[in-house]
Amino acid sequence: MTHDDEPLEVERVDKLPLKDKRTGLTAAQTRIANQSSWVDQQIRVAMAKGEFDDLPGAGKPIEGLGRDHDPDWWLKKLVERENITVLPPSLQLRKDDAELDVRLDGLFTDTEVRREVEDFNARVIRARYSPQDGQPPLVTMPRDVDETVAAWRERREERAATARARREEQQAEAPQRRRWWRQRRRD
Repeated sequence: MTHDDEPLEVERVDKLPLKDKRTGLTAAQTRIANQSSWVDQQIRVAMAKGEFDDLPGAGKPIEGLGRDHDPDWWLKKLVERENITVLPPSLQLRKDDAELDVRLDGLFTDTEVRREVEDFNARVIRARYSPQDGQPPLVTMPRDVDETVAAWRERREERAATARARREEQQAEAPQRRRWWRQRRRD
């Protein structure tokens, strides 16, 4: 009988975890010690299967490896990846004002449009009463809610009329087909 075939002798000392007499380690310590070899084995198996062959960046140096540690690296990567721009409030409001009609055209009801315009006006007013040290001047004015809703309705009606005209034009160009339920029977 070899040393490996001998049963493990375990001792328990005053409610402490069981320890192996040979190694002096508890079961948890043994698992942790063997975990690194298990992980290495899983990596070797994956490499043998070729699961790491076509990874992006293969053969290229790791970006930013030699630079100083930046604790905000993940935030900078997110801004770069998502193309996020942070503008001063006055410039952001100018941009939002220029894009507001397009955003309103995507809405379906008067209440949604009214809510969006009121939210825009509240942001303009809040920016007017906030300190603007060292920032571009705020030239954006609040919009009249009723006028904006009326303009939205007009644009909506124009789009609907254009769509109707386009449909009628397509129907006029298309040859008239008889539907299967209206076809005459030939006896």
